[in-house]
This record gives sequence, structure tokens and C-alpha cells, in this order.
Amino acid sequence: MGYLLELIASLTDGDGSRLIFVVLVAGAVFALGLSGAYVVTAFTNPLNRRLSGLEKPAEWEVTDASTGKTLDKSKLEYTDKYLSKLSKYVLPHNDKEASKIQLQLIRAGVHSDTSIKTFFALKTIGMMIFGFIVMMITRWFPELSSMQILLYVFCGAFIGFLSPNMALDRMETRRVRCIRNAFPDALDLFVVCVEAGLGLDVTIQRVGKELEVSHPELSGELILVSSEIRMGVGRIDALRGMAIRTGLDEIRGLVALIDQSVRFGTGIAETLRVYSEDFRDRRTQQAEEEAAKIGTKLIFPLTFCIWPAFFLVAIGPAILGIMEVFE
Repeated sequence: MGYLLELIASLTDGDGSRLIFVVLVAGAVFALGLSGAYVVTAFTNPLNRRLSGLEKPAEWEVTDASTGKTLDKSKLEYTDKYLSKLSKYVLPHNDKEASKIQLQLIRAGVHSDTSIKTFFALKTIGMMIFGFIVMMITRWFPELSSMQILLYVFCGAFIGFLSPNMALDRMETRRVRCIRNAFPDALDLFVVCVEAGLGLDVTIQRVGKELEVSHPELSGELILVSSEIRMGVGRIDALRGMAIRTGLDEIRGLVALIDQSVRFGTGIAETLRVYSEDFRDRRTQQAEEEAAKIGTKLIFPLTFCIWPAFFLVAIGPAILGIMEVFE
């Protein structure tokens, strides 16, 4: 605390330093409390609560990490009721930015109405924590001036502000990759179930259950689609929603193909079989393309890692021998 007071006094020439310190502490405590409350309200999700009456995926259960018990959502709703009026000070006012972040959160597997509030609350908390850590680290460098300390603190706060975005990008990439890897297995199961005589709605539910252990990400999306269909949402609309949530061109193409099959009255089993064969051929071509690029990609490690070591071992003794002769 004394270090912070000295820093503020050096910037304000000692006038009103304690008042500024009190204001900063009060603002930090208020922002920390508000952000923490938004994190708590992230567990409130009316859609998942409605779907839980039909079929609740295990991965969407809200539990406490320390105790393993399911959280009481009624208390979380009570907290969210009094924090909704303060959200305008944290959330972005640009609808385009908010929609982009919301889509990223959905593709990362965060299905919650308050997820965007939680995300920006984490950005606020990260900004304060990183800035405070950098300010404490500068105590070990007394030669730094006040302006340099402020610059480093601002840089730390900026890194803390961007760290949730980087974590969200990694979560989105990992989940989309998992769903893409699981899609061939799901497509084969679709063909088998439809050819066995099951309807498309029952097939979606059955495939979702079968993939629950091996591919929980895609299983959760399929179970959500099945629940939406039973709640009255159109089949094609529910499938298009899954394509938007996953962001995969493969699923988008499958939905378009099923839509055309339903419109023109063709057999869904034959449509899925043709799409499965075409998808398998495209995956084979993609694998061959990646294999053809290996030779080009190996140029850089060969040039900078393997060849210098090889020349050092092969030519090094000869060079040392020549140097001894000339000495």
C-alpha cells in the first residue's frame, strides 16, 4: 500500500494522493465484485433448464468444481435479477461485436444466456489482476520512473484484457476440431440407422446417444437438435442451427442435402449414402494433399536444424585438422 501511495504522490505532487488512492481502491473493489457476480450468473441458463425436462446432456450440468455438487440455479437467478441493470456498463454497445463474441462462445460450447456477460466480466477481472501483478513486480526495480511503471501497468492490463479472447479462440478451435473429427463416424451411423428403417428424428436422437462416450461434443449438439425438434422447432431449422453453432461446412452441406431431399421427395437413405461416399472421397483427397505438402514443409527444419549439425559433424574435424597444420 505504501508503494502505491508513493507512486500516486509522485504523479500528483502529493496533493490529494490519499483521496485518489481511496477512489481507486473503491473502484477496483466495485469492479471486482461486479465481475465476480457476472461470473456466478453465467450458470443461469433458461434454455438448458427447459431442455433438462426432456433430456439433459451430462456435459451441460452445472456443478461446483470444489464440491462436485449441482448448483442451485434459483439463487443464481436472484443474483442475475439485480445485476441486469448494471450490464450496460460492461457489455459492448456494438451489436456486431456482441454477436461475434456470442457466436464464438456458442461454438466453444458455452450455451448460456449470460455467457457474454461472464466473458466481459472475466476480461475486467483479468485486466485488474494482470495490472496489479505488474505493479507489484515493478517494486523490485526501483530505478524505474513513474511513467515507466504506468506504461508497464497499462501493458499488463491490456494483456489481461486480451487473455480471455485468446483462451476463447483456443476453446473454439479445439471444439470445432473435435466435432470435425467425429463427423465421419456420425455420418456412418446416420446411414446405418436410416437404412435400418428408423426415421430421421429418431436417427438423430439415437446417433446422439451412441456418440455420448466417444464424441461428447457432437453428441451434445445432436441431442440438442433432437430436443428442439420435440419442442416444436422445424427439423431443417434445428439442423441449420446446429450448422451455425458448429461452423462446419460439412454439416452445412449435409443439412442442405437433407433439405433438398425432403423438398423433392427423394429417399433420405440414398441421399445419406451418396453424401457419405462423397465425403469419404473428399477426406481421402484432403489427406493426399496434406501428405504431398510434407516434402515442402520439411525444407525448413532440414535447412535450419539438421543440415547445420550434419556439416558440423562431417566437416568440423577436417577444419580443425587444417587449422592445426597451419599453426
